[in-house]
Amino acid sequence: MAAPKKRLQGLVAATITPMTEHGEINYSVIGQYVDYLVEEQGVKSIFVNGTTGEGLSLSISERRRVAEEWVTEGRNKLEQVVIHVGALSLKESQELAKHAAEIGADGIAAIAPFFLKPWNKDVLINFLKEVAAAAPALPFYYYHIPALTGVKIRAEELLDGIQEKIPTFQGLKFSDTDLLDFGQCVDQNRQQQFAFLFGVDEFCIQRFINFVVKLGFGVAQTKAIMTLVSGIPMGPPRLPLEKASREFTDNAEAKLKSLDFLSFTDLKDGNLEACS
Repeated sequence: MAAPKKRLQGLVAATITPMTEHGEINYSVIGQYVDYLVEEQGVKSIFVNGTTGEGLSLSISERRRVAEEWVTEGRNKLEQVVIHVGALSLKESQELAKHAAEIGADGIAAIAPFFLKPWNKDVLINFLKEVAAAAPALPFYYYHIPALTGVKIRAEELLDGIQEKIPTFQGLKFSDTDLLDFGQCVDQNRQQQFAFLFGVDEFCIQRFINFVVKLGFGVAQTKAIMTLVSGIPMGPPRLPLEKASREFTDNAEAKLKSLDFLSFTDLKDGNLEACS
């Protein structure tokens, strides 16, 4: 059975994919981004090509290269690099899973396919099993995000007996507001020592998140905020998402300053323009 070198725990950063103003991936700043996460934020593990990273808006070749950059730049700096390999196509998910193993990733994860959807637990597990089997040496995590996939199978139900079908299964990235479901996942699986990652932004950094949610909060706004706090140009999101407005950026910057979250009070025009 595949097992991580060290249990996935603590703060696991869902990484942004930096882009230029023209929507091309800015690979050149990923090394700087790794250093910022490790040295400034104390992050030891990351989740690459997920929702925050716009993974499903990237081509397969782009997802492969982004994964390669994070693994390469994170070597001897990050404890674990988990690559999200979920896709609408089983073959594409398997290709990405094999690639993650080849480049030395520490784990893989996948969402439920969300165009032609699995209609019950068994069908979903059969899909995930085939993805996990493409990288049998890597721990596998299920990425539960029903608000985006529309797959309403409760995580607690999915976990029941899942290791019998997917021996490499090691945990769950839970991105849903159903705290009862999350609590039951934890309570009913204590013996398995699964990793449970909770990933709903609205429940984190409450004072600031409450503020920005009122302004409108999503991937574009996350990129704008990350540019502000890190000084690294994250750029706009890729269409169909649109970049954060100047009004949002200005209000977020003022709020961050009031909370003493900003290290970079005088951003270069290029960095600020990338998210405005």
